[in-house]
Amino acid sequence: MTLPQTNFALESDPETQQRPRPPKPVHRIRDDREAIEIAQALAETFKAGASERDRERLLPWDEIEAYTASGLGAITVPRSHCGAGVSFETLVKVFEILCAADPALGQIPQNHFGVLALVHDIGSEAQKARVYADVLAGYRIGNAGPERKTKRVNIATTRVEKHGEALRLTGERFYSTGSIFAHYIPTRALDDEGRAVQVWARRDDPGVTVVDDWNSFGQRTTASGTVKFDNANIDPLLVFPVYAFVDRPGLAGPISQIIQAAIDAGIARAALEDALVFVREKARPWMDSGLERAVDDPTIIHEVGHLATNLHAAQEILYEAGRVLDAVAAEPVTAESSGRASVAVAEAKILTTEIALEASEKLFDLAGSAATRAAHNLDRHWRNARVHTLHDPVRWKYHLIGNYELNGILPARHQWN
Repeated sequence: MTLPQTNFALESDPETQQRPRPPKPVHRIRDDREAIEIAQALAETFKAGASERDRERLLPWDEIEAYTASGLGAITVPRSHCGAGVSFETLVKVFEILCAADPALGQIPQNHFGVLALVHDIGSEAQKARVYADVLAGYRIGNAGPERKTKRVNIATTRVEKHGEALRLTGERFYSTGSIFAHYIPTRALDDEGRAVQVWARRDDPGVTVVDDWNSFGQRTTASGTVKFDNANIDPLLVFPVYAFVDRPGLAGPISQIIQAAIDAGIARAALEDALVFVREKARPWMDSGLERAVDDPTIIHEVGHLATNLHAAQEILYEAGRVLDAVAAEPVTAESSGRASVAVAEAKILTTEIALEASEKLFDLAGSAATRAAHNLDRHWRNARVHTLHDPVRWKYHLIGNYELNGILPARHQWN
């Protein structure tokens, strides 16, 4: 498929490469089918430069602009607000498709959709109207993540305070995936009453500084570094009561988590695909096999069958979790249905984590020592899998599921569940 509009093509503009280009209205995706088709077309474009971007740590400025112009960033805007309102199963597949092409690039919009889910859960009608209109107008949403200098990830010293009629935000955050490319940078802060709120700063506000100091060995081009707020001006309409999470069941947590699982599924898929290509085209059979081709080695055939089965199982549980979210979202969300959604996503998160690590490791067992040459850069799959699967500890997913099944305990309600 070709992209439906020529302005989706990549454009090189060196003068604007360190800041996002001004927003402009995006292509209006009509339905789930079109969203998948556009994701597949973009993935073909993104895959071509993925290895080089990883090797040279080239931030995907042009690719992000093409992604935004395609309309994929607006696919969860409800139909009541002129969006496509696609299913969560489709959202999952879009992320998997893009991340199989380039998981760092594919991860960049994760917070955009996680924040939109929060807006859906706790935003007022005025807030929803503003945010959805901005997304359809081409605004990208990032995130300024947890603080690094506190002992616990959910502790915040970032403050939003009233100064006369103005609201001002001060603090420093890290793990800020997507913020360097974003027009809005939401973050968690404490208000004057000591309550947890999410506040949105504009990327171009003089009090906002984004520092590209992300230097992980994997997911190298997500630019998930530091954001500093120094009396940044905050629009009062863009303050969201995160403290309401405690008493208001929703799906923001499971949605955020299922996106993480989809990213890992994409990494696994890419690792297996590259392993198959290398075995077919470059690998040599082991001398004791007596074979002429590596593809005829019964031990390799067995391992490929094992990996393919595990990948397909993880994918199906992932898609099923998306369907659970769709079913839960179709009714008023209760504590029980929100918990059921978190459990379904936790199961997917376990399996996608395991297959991402297994496939990216087994790639070298199957392909042989030649696959380790730096020119191939196949180690990026393991590096990406190892880094991204640390997003939150999968061992706690087992605990979440076990406690639910054994004791009927609903999962804690937060963005990591």
